[in-house]
Amino acid sequence: MKKLFRKLYTDLFLENRLFIALGICSAMFLFAFFLPILGDLPYIAFGVLLLLILIDIYLLHSSKKAVFLRRDVPERLSNGDDNELKIYLENFYPFQVAIGIIDEIPFQFQKRDLWFNTTLKSREQKIINYFLRPTKRGQYDFGFTRLFVKSPLGLVSRRFNVAGKEMVPVYPSFLKLREYELMAISNRLTDVGIKKIRRVGHSMEFDQVKNYVAGDDFRTINWKATARRADFMVNTYTEERSQHIYCVIDKSRAMKMPFEGMSLLDYAINASLILSSVALIKQDKAGLITIAEKTKNVVLADKRPTQLNKIMEVLYKEKTRYLETDMEALFVSLRSALKQRSLVVFFTNFESMSALERQLPYLKRIAKYHLLLVVFFENTTLRTLSDEQAKDVEGIYIKTIAEKFAYEKRLMVKELSKHGILTLLTAPQNLTVNVVNRYLAIKARQQL
Repeated sequence: MKKLFRKLYTDLFLENRLFIALGICSAMFLFAFFLPILGDLPYIAFGVLLLLILIDIYLLHSSKKAVFLRRDVPERLSNGDDNELKIYLENFYPFQVAIGIIDEIPFQFQKRDLWFNTTLKSREQKIINYFLRPTKRGQYDFGFTRLFVKSPLGLVSRRFNVAGKEMVPVYPSFLKLREYELMAISNRLTDVGIKKIRRVGHSMEFDQVKNYVAGDDFRTINWKATARRADFMVNTYTEERSQHIYCVIDKSRAMKMPFEGMSLLDYAINASLILSSVALIKQDKAGLITIAEKTKNVVLADKRPTQLNKIMEVLYKEKTRYLETDMEALFVSLRSALKQRSLVVFFTNFESMSALERQLPYLKRIAKYHLLLVVFFENTTLRTLSDEQAKDVEGIYIKTIAEKFAYEKRLMVKELSKHGILTLLTAPQNLTVNVVNRYLAIKARQQL
C-alpha cells in the first residue's frame, strides 16, 4: 500500500489549470473578508475543486491499460545525416487525452527542449516523427520516453516512463552512401553534382565482338570476324577493372578542425566510404589505410561484397590523434602492403606552406610508385573574411591575413602539381562530390 501511494505521488503532476482554479478560490476567500454577501460560496467552490481533483486522479488511474508507447530507433545512426526516429502512440482510455512527451535523447546532442504535444481520442493511434543529426561517431545512449497524460478536466497529469534505455551506434554516413548507390542505379548522379566525364579514347581492355551499328568507331572494326560473318563486326572495350583504389586518412591533430559541428576527420571518413562504394560499383578493388604518429589500420584492397562492411567497421572506431603524422611510416606501409601501382587518395590538411614542405619529400616518394591524389581542405571561414569589405583598420588587417592564408593554399596546389602530384583543394561540404568526380575523371583519362 505504501509503495502504491508512493508511486501515485511521484507520478502525479499539477497542471496550470489547477493553479488558476486555486488562484480564483484564494481571491474569493479574500473578497469574502470584505464582502460578507459571498457567504459560504468560497468554501463551496474550494470543495468542488477538491472533488474535481479526486475525479481527475480517478479517471487517470481507472484503466489498467492506459496509453501504449513505442519508440522506433534505427539499429544504427548515420553520422552527419538527418536520421528519422518515430514514436508510436495508442490511447486505451475511454475518453480523449492530451499528451506531452519528453524523449531523453543522448547527451551528445546537447538538446534539452525536445517536447511534443498531441491529443488522442479513445482507441486512436498516432505516429510522431522527428529527426536527429549526430556529428560524432560512437555509442549514443537513449534514456526513457516520459509521457504526461491529462484527462479532459486537465487539473493534474499522470506520468508514464516507457521505452527504456538503449544504446545505438553512430556509423559513418551510410544514408548518403545508400543515396549515391540508388542514384547510380537510376543514372541520376548529376543531381548531387557528379559530372559525366567524357572518355578520352578507349580502354584497351577487350569486352566483346558485336555487329556494327551506325555510330560505331570504324577504327574498331574486326576484319577477321567481318570476313567470317560477311557482315561488319566491331570490337567493344570496357573500362579497366580491378584497379586498386586506396583511401589514406590522416588522423593527426590537423584533422580535428571543426566545420558545421563535424571534424575534418569525419568529412574524410564519409567521403572515403562513398568513394570506396563507387570504386566497387566500377568493379575496382577498394582499400583503406589510416595513419597518425604510426600506421593504425590497413584494409587490403578487394572487391568482395563484404569489403564495404569491413571498411565501415574500421572507420566506425577511428578517432583524431593529437600528434604529427609520421609520413615515413606511411611510405613504408604503402611499399609493403601495395603490390601494384594504385590510386592513393590521401585525405589530410595543410594550414601553412612550411607544413607542406615537411611532408613533401615523402609525398614525392609515394608518387614515384603510385598515382597520388592529395585532398586537403579550404578554410571557408577565411574565404568569407577575405570576401568581406573592410570597414576599419582592424578589418583591413583581418582581410589581409585571410587573403594571405588563402593565397598559401593556392601555392600548395601549384607546388604539389609541379612534382607530378594530383591535388584537390575543396570545401568540406563539397568533399564527397569533388572526390568522386576526380576519381571518375582519372578513370576516364586512363591515368592509372
